[in-house]
Amino acid sequence: MLDIRWMRENRTALAEAMRKLNDADAPWEQALDLDEQRRSLLTRVETLRAERNTGSKEIGRLFQEKRADEANALKARMAEIGDEINALDVELRSVEERFLAAMLRIPNPPEDDVPVAPDESGNVVVKESGQKPRFDFDPLPHWDLGERLGIIDLERGARLSGSRFYVLKGGAAQLQRALANWFLDVHVEEHGFQEVYPPFMVREECMVGTGNLPKFGDVLYRDAEEDYWFIPTAEVPVTNLHRDEIIEAGALPLYYVAHTPCFRREKVSAGKDVRGIKRVHQFEKVEMVKFVEPQHGRDELESLTRSAEVLVERLGLPWRRVAIATGDLSFVACKKYDIEVWAAGSQEWLEVSSCSWFRDFQARRANIRYRKEDGSIEHVHTLNGSGLALPRIVIAILENYQQADGSIVVPEVLRPYMGGRTRID
Repeated sequence: MLDIRWMRENRTALAEAMRKLNDADAPWEQALDLDEQRRSLLTRVETLRAERNTGSKEIGRLFQEKRADEANALKARMAEIGDEINALDVELRSVEERFLAAMLRIPNPPEDDVPVAPDESGNVVVKESGQKPRFDFDPLPHWDLGERLGIIDLERGARLSGSRFYVLKGGAAQLQRALANWFLDVHVEEHGFQEVYPPFMVREECMVGTGNLPKFGDVLYRDAEEDYWFIPTAEVPVTNLHRDEIIEAGALPLYYVAHTPCFRREKVSAGKDVRGIKRVHQFEKVEMVKFVEPQHGRDELESLTRSAEVLVERLGLPWRRVAIATGDLSFVACKKYDIEVWAAGSQEWLEVSSCSWFRDFQARRANIRYRKEDGSIEHVHTLNGSGLALPRIVIAILENYQQADGSIVVPEVLRPYMGGRTRID
């Protein structure tokens, strides 16, 4: 959520930001109009309350002076004021509810150096590393590899739960578990993150805090009876760890990492994205979340992104960093990088990490603040990034490390996590 004071003073900049984001429906003008109504009503209510307080004291004085007629007339006026205040309070509550609803639907303006484009066609590759593998045979996509090796069972996944569900077996299940454990160990031991194990279901206000609600309710899973929402990523519970808190001076930065399942209603048209395990309703991910002082937000984004890149480098996968354009930027991010890896069988780049800086956008929604050294209070800046997403890393390993005999070579860094296993066959 944006700072309404900034919005009042920067209408032109706000309009330009919405143009860059290609979001003509963002209700920022409505929010400013409602803010004006809200402040006008508050002023009127405060004026009437002051008049009522003064009048109440005056009534007592008039009765003491035995000026009953004047006192009773003033009492009648005070009753009228009370009725007017009650009516204004009802109107004020309605205006405030509509104001908040509008504010919650205004996206975060992009940073000045974000590429400007109407959609993903304007995304810019800013770094690329590693060589795409070469084969003396036709490499297979992971859905064929998985079936031949008996390690990915799409048919039984669909039988259990429907389309876009799958079962990992044997070497693929072991590979995914090894990857998650290795990711966590690197982030904790080398990158300074504290591991946490959060709930996988949260209350509605947690989804609002991270910006998933109200805008994206149609892609979330919900238990209506208990009003719990299944997390689309660990970002939601981990960011809300400090909801409605003031973090004490000197405690920042705070780095957290969590490994959780993720639940999303993937809505894509028929095509190659439907095949295999690329876009599914349930998957696992290791997520990094940072709480930092505002002046360090930009540098922390670079550090966060590098923490993800280290992992794909050590896995020996070809990868690239992509600066996301304004028209493809998420609702909450002011600047974002995607990390993509090459999948030789599918012949495509797969996003395995999105690293985002939100400034104080989430912190305002979740009321997360910190105490500065001078004692003043300010909202923190939050960041998050995948470190990394499964099963797309599984896809990349299967397709890039496949051999002519159909087996898969296990990347060297993972072998200690797979009992010394060197191949999946």
